[in-house]
Amino acid sequence: MEREYLTLGEYAERAYLDYAVSVVKSRALPNVSDGQKPVQRRILYAMNEMRLAADAKPVKSARVVGDVLGKYHPHGDQSAYDALVRLAQDFTLRYPLIDGQGNFGSRDGDRAAAMRYTEARLTPIARLLLDELKEGTVDWMPNYDGSNEEPQQLPARLPFVLLNGASGIAVGLATEIPPHNLNEVARAAIALIRAPDLADAELMQRVPGPDFPGGGQLISSLDEIQAAYAGGRGSLKMRARWRIESLARGQWQLVITELPPNTSAQKVLEEIEALTNPKLRPGRKSLTPEQQQSKQTVGALLDAVRDESGRDAPVRLVLEPKSSRIDADEFINTLLCMTSLESNIALNLVVIGTDGRPQQKPFVHILREWSAFRLQTLTRRSRFRLAKIDDRIHLLEGRIIVFLNLDAVIKIIRESDEPKPALIESFGLSERQADDILEIRLRQLAKLEQFKLEQEIAQLRETKKALETLLGSEAALKRALIREIEADAKQYGDARRTLIAPARRATIEARVVDELLTVIVSKNGWVRTQKGHGLDAAQCVFKAGDALYGAFECRTADTLIALGNNGRAYSVPVALLPGGRGDGAPLTAMIELESGTQLMHYFAASAEHSLLLSSSAGFGFIAQIKHLVSRVKAGKAFMTLDADATLLPPARIDLHATHIACLSNSARLLVFTLDEVNTLSSGGRGVTLIALDTGETLIQAIAFGTQGIRVIGTGRGGKAAECVLAVDTLAPYTRRRARRGRILDVKFKPTALKPALS
Repeated sequence: MEREYLTLGEYAERAYLDYAVSVVKSRALPNVSDGQKPVQRRILYAMNEMRLAADAKPVKSARVVGDVLGKYHPHGDQSAYDALVRLAQDFTLRYPLIDGQGNFGSRDGDRAAAMRYTEARLTPIARLLLDELKEGTVDWMPNYDGSNEEPQQLPARLPFVLLNGASGIAVGLATEIPPHNLNEVARAAIALIRAPDLADAELMQRVPGPDFPGGGQLISSLDEIQAAYAGGRGSLKMRARWRIESLARGQWQLVITELPPNTSAQKVLEEIEALTNPKLRPGRKSLTPEQQQSKQTVGALLDAVRDESGRDAPVRLVLEPKSSRIDADEFINTLLCMTSLESNIALNLVVIGTDGRPQQKPFVHILREWSAFRLQTLTRRSRFRLAKIDDRIHLLEGRIIVFLNLDAVIKIIRESDEPKPALIESFGLSERQADDILEIRLRQLAKLEQFKLEQEIAQLRETKKALETLLGSEAALKRALIREIEADAKQYGDARRTLIAPARRATIEARVVDELLTVIVSKNGWVRTQKGHGLDAAQCVFKAGDALYGAFECRTADTLIALGNNGRAYSVPVALLPGGRGDGAPLTAMIELESGTQLMHYFAASAEHSLLLSSSAGFGFIAQIKHLVSRVKAGKAFMTLDADATLLPPARIDLHATHIACLSNSARLLVFTLDEVNTLSSGGRGVTLIALDTGETLIQAIAFGTQGIRVIGTGRGGKAAECVLAVDTLAPYTRRRARRGRILDVKFKPTALKPALS
């Protein structure tokens, strides 16, 4: 026997791939056919086998979990119970599949009671997943030890993958499918069955967006929702719903009645507590400027907050203003901005298709694939029923022969040692018919029974004819499928809970005096501001070992941008920077820097100002300050850097700039027009600015206009040297973008470029 030898790397790769496939297909992702993950499917099937229908007496959850683990899912009991609990939570699933008795957790994050205390049975709507299991509708497979069989999918009569959604993280894949309204999805499915080439826009008229069990308000625009559904991925903006309640003497209070998904009243209370009573951050002796500003903003508006949620009101969060004279819109807007009352919901439609492959699918493709699965299920069910009818007719025809020859049949049974072969030979029966005749009870031989048999055969033949007509026409199958969807929607459908009302995201407009400021940044990242422009930067004093990085003349409404060596962009409003003539404050205290990340470059300007961003690998693009601004202190990934490439200082692009000049460490200069470089609002790697040889790097890229450029470098003895190249002298270096350029004709070693003074 030959042995297979593998390197450790090959073995690890193969083992990890097997593990990844197992996680993707057997644990984390739902199937497009029934919308269930394997553990959920096994729980529902086990409960169905235990006869725990909606009208049955519930049993202890521990008994269900034990049956699931022992027969179908040999994993941890807690993970199986957690899956059972989720199937029973009406605040998690839009249409719960399990009716839970006892404590099954709360929307505030409270855990369910132990499985020995809770009881469970199936909900009425679960029958849409399980009723047709025994009718040949789906394929079966052996369980983990081969002692039982379990269904590969459930014959879902409705697309539960869209009705209840799903959430899961696999290896290299994740899914976030929001729930939807049953009536809307049913209408969309019917429309798609009737017109398979239905456009996305027409489909979205029937399903305008997700419908969460806790309600809330979807404020994304219709175009944003449609784009996310068409691509299978996106982000939707959700907001709480509220009302203003009037009190005595002109007072009023804000009452939150519905919350966005994944947000609880407890979470909002904790966020408000953190805003009004902030704690010192590790390593700091005082509150940050942002904490002080948030405390002042919220403290000036909010007097008290309490949670009055209970049995009668699942969500009732009461917030009282400091004074009745406070503007309600400003009060609400501030809370939306600073808490989870407004948040983003991820949408990532990744499912396991009917071909067994995990894939991100557009909404219409998921619905179309389920429709094809259901049509196939309906066909298999009809064939199964037709086979059953044929078998029944066959048996009844044998019984008719018995009644027509009753005396002869009785005589054969009495006198023959082997009555079965004798019956077959005498009356031309099949073995199946002969077995059935021998098992007939005496009381079934009454005279009236013959009439009943003939009547039943006639009815069965009518049903058989209808099934054959159904199977012989795809159009008839589609009509039958539509009728079933309409009937199920009528029985189980309900009104939409989530309000879809596009609105602008809440923002707080900081009221600051518009004045001229100069932002002074040191090389070690200490920052401060001084009023006015035209300051002498040489007079600035810094800590020992530190020096000036740059002085940026701007206004209080502008933004300071910091770029890290990992390509992330961090932003701080200039109005929040410390003023005065001291050392200022480290910028790292105002942002959240990743471990191992260092700030490389800084720039302060207005939102519409453009910058040329480039890397030592020769790539670059144009971006505006507003493109680099992030709402979070952790910044945003903006510039993609190649391995061993470094970020170069951002170059200002003035209104009169027309060209870009690139200088390599080999003293090659390339000049090309500004319009050859794209503006990337989302960042990226950019385009090739200059072609570089092996070992060559780009050391600077600048934008300039009619004034030309200034070349700075070192001459003999290390003395500083520079020269100005007018526009008319740059013709030998002007080429198309991404060319190699030409060696600079200067008598010193060039190290930097700057736009020449006008």
